[in-house]
Amino acid sequence: MKRTLVAAALALSFTQAAHAAGEAKNIIFFLGDGMGPSTITASRIYKYGEAGSLTMDTLERTARIKTYSHDAQTTDSAPSMAAYMTGVKMNNEVISMSPETVATNPGKDANGNLGVNNCAAGNGASATTILELAKAKGKAVGTITTTELTHATPATAWSHICNRNAQYHIAAQLVPGGAGFNTALGDGVDVLMGGGRNHFTPYGAGNTAGRADGRNLLTELAARGYTVAATKAEMNAASAGKKFIGLYSSKSHLEYELDRTATPPAGEGASQPSLAEMTVKAMDLLAANSNGYFLVVEGGRIDHALHATNAKRALTDTIAFDDAIKAALDKARLTDPTLANTLIVVTADHDHTLAFNGYGKKGNPILDINRGYRDNQPAKDADGNTYTTLVFGNGPNRPNTRVSLDSNTVLADNYLQETGVRLASETHGGGDVKLFATGAGAKSFKGTLDNTKVFSLLKSAFGL
Repeated sequence: MKRTLVAAALALSFTQAAHAAGEAKNIIFFLGDGMGPSTITASRIYKYGEAGSLTMDTLERTARIKTYSHDAQTTDSAPSMAAYMTGVKMNNEVISMSPETVATNPGKDANGNLGVNNCAAGNGASATTILELAKAKGKAVGTITTTELTHATPATAWSHICNRNAQYHIAAQLVPGGAGFNTALGDGVDVLMGGGRNHFTPYGAGNTAGRADGRNLLTELAARGYTVAATKAEMNAASAGKKFIGLYSSKSHLEYELDRTATPPAGEGASQPSLAEMTVKAMDLLAANSNGYFLVVEGGRIDHALHATNAKRALTDTIAFDDAIKAALDKARLTDPTLANTLIVVTADHDHTLAFNGYGKKGNPILDINRGYRDNQPAKDADGNTYTTLVFGNGPNRPNTRVSLDSNTVLADNYLQETGVRLASETHGGGDVKLFATGAGAKSFKGTLDNTKVFSLLKSAFGL
């Protein structure tokens, strides 16, 4: 009996040690592009009030993440996401390459598109990504986004190039056996979703932003066993066991959530899935691999709305991103109730210059003019004019002379918040961002971490 108890204790100890080392079967890495702390707080208030909680707020492990790049205090999305995916600091605009790689802009092709790759031979070396490591271990991998699939953030997971704007060449890295394929991906990325179909299809009538080389990468992918989808209905019809690519916008990004759900929806929004729907479908497709999977989920248009100083769309897209986190947790817990085999990490690649003004009354709508907590009356600046609670440090909407603002104006969908410094587009911010984690290996995510350290923790959790 004693020997049995000792053996059981040793077995339990071994299991605990293995769990402590990570050994997560599945990892879902959520990235809210540009989702700094102020954006999280404002979104929480917008949807649930000051005392409420986003789903990401409920994850038990938290950390602060430093975001500077190899050459800049304030990073752009390419090196900041690449730091998570590779563990390497690189220069702004560079996609998953070594630190000395010089960002070199692509040139224009005969059609006026950025189809000429100017990355010289010897300009840096590829930095291995965690998706490549996962594929080498026999796991399935996927990347889904609300931006163009070839945009900087999703591209860092599976491509290597000296400049983020060379999107036609980034797309070619996805086609197994094709010219430009990234052979480190083995038989290819298993699940891909986003926008920007033009980077995969030939230039021609109706596709003036298409490829100048005449290749149809979607036809090539279909010939290699991929299911190709262009709508939510086609995505839903896809069956597990085959690779999948869904491009839900003919060119550019998916619609903002505010426009996708409008009545009637804008543009191609009527046929586009939500980020939550894409996430659940991707999990279904990837789960066909019994070895597990690594899935990247990007809420990319948070960043775009912040650059435009349109807080309403930024907050709405943040809520949609948070809904995707909830959907993933609910889905994972159906087969893994305690998340003993699943790690979920939520973070951002960088901050923005969004800030809170004044001493607003609790319950005052976050997008409204500021009203004082003492008397609930509109707060006023030194010149006697009202102002909004949310503002940006820089951007296009800096009036030479401020005037009073009213609720009807500032609560409108297209209102652009005022800014301190006038720039054509609002910039990123250099502040730390938040990280939230739960599940297998989550205990390691704590304290203040460099973004490159997250890569090491993900590898450890995956047993790589």
